[in-house]
Amino acid sequence: DGVKTLLQPVQPVDIAEAIGSLPLILQALAFRLLGKDEAIEVYEYLEPPIQQNLLDRLRSGEVLELVEEMSPDDRVQLFDELPAKVVRRLLAELSPAERKVTALLLGYESETAGRLMTTEFIDLKEFHSAAQALSIVRRQASDTETILQLVARSRNKLIKDKLIDALHQIKGAYSLVILTNKKLIGVRDPYGIRPLVLGDLNGSPVLASETCALDIIGAKYVRDVENGEIIIITKSGIESIKPFPKLKERPCIFERIYFARPDSIVGGKTVYTYRKNLGEQLATENKIKADVVVPVLDSGVSAGIGFSQKSGIPLELGIIRSHYVGRTFIEPTQNIRQLGVKLKHSVNKSCIENKRVVLIDDSIVRGTTANKIVKMIFEAGAKEVHLGIGCPPITHPDFYGIDTPNYSELIASKNNLKEMTKTIGATSLFFLSLEGTYKAMGYKKRNNTNPQFTDHCFTGEYPVKPEN
Repeated sequence: DGVKTLLQPVQPVDIAEAIGSLPLILQALAFRLLGKDEAIEVYEYLEPPIQQNLLDRLRSGEVLELVEEMSPDDRVQLFDELPAKVVRRLLAELSPAERKVTALLLGYESETAGRLMTTEFIDLKEFHSAAQALSIVRRQASDTETILQLVARSRNKLIKDKLIDALHQIKGAYSLVILTNKKLIGVRDPYGIRPLVLGDLNGSPVLASETCALDIIGAKYVRDVENGEIIIITKSGIESIKPFPKLKERPCIFERIYFARPDSIVGGKTVYTYRKNLGEQLATENKIKADVVVPVLDSGVSAGIGFSQKSGIPLELGIIRSHYVGRTFIEPTQNIRQLGVKLKHSVNKSCIENKRVVLIDDSIVRGTTANKIVKMIFEAGAKEVHLGIGCPPITHPDFYGIDTPNYSELIASKNNLKEMTKTIGATSLFFLSLEGTYKAMGYKKRNNTNPQFTDHCFTGEYPVKPEN
């Protein structure tokens, strides 16, 4: 009660003076009685020794609330002036997730915090020669953080020059949106493997990975960010920089087959159109006698519609999908993936029983989902289950930021068609050819010298060669 009485003055400066009059052990207790907004104001009026005492005694979460409200300059000064043992204790109390965010927040701005986080709490890993030369380490396996470290250690003064310096030291696929105090920056890798688009919302520029994001907020699509382009957006307007040698664009074909949302526009057409074309081409290449076409929801719907219309076999929703379960191939463990398949799909028996079924899906990665679904269709009373895939067999891993498995886990990398059919348990299994895939994308054929897409998952031809 006595402490509360001391906090009765209304002005933050008076509260700060009252807290300062307390014994050291009571100062943190008094400070905790303040609301968040009030605490932030009062903190600014405290004498430096009292601020340090509070930071030494408060819980890490309370300190972070203060830090988040500070300007970058104040944040740097705070963590550079704190004793190392105080910073170490604050960081040690954080959860791994909180520490990761804090590392991104402080590691760039403060030498003290950045140095402690890279030497005391992080599992050190060498990841390439440039990083080794700069004594950079990877924390929490974050590629974003690696780029941030390279930017922070650049000796250039301007942020755009720091960024260009950092990007010249990395190789691979990336699509970046970076926010500074005064700039919004978009970057696309030199091959344009990953997508990035520029939009406009009532005169304000917008960056997004797909056009569907623009539609959601009512923004208009302006153009794609070009491969190897850096867009810098300020109050003065938009600046375009192309600091890399010009390369032929090779976007990832899997964006059109799997990752992008069907209503997004790519190359002047909706992704739905490409996927429907894949199904039509699949029906052209494979003549299957069946009673019903059943798409695997949601991934196989577009291709299933195309297959049905081209083949003349009626389409039915023989599988019902729960929308409360995410994609199973990117789940971290096999047990979770298998459970996810059962939670994700159930069979509409009235469409399946006593019929020859053609299942259509967009791809097979491990084969886990396909095996379970085929089994479910047979258990529902199907006479035959033919599985058609709207892309070629995935025989090579992706090393460009997508969580696909290694060679040993890819069913198509270690099995021929007959072996895969047996493993999955289908009556027959058929894939779309590579040439058919390119036809569905609007090309007469694949340019084997300079492919139009990054299609390494099917061909093993990586535009940026994997190392180590």
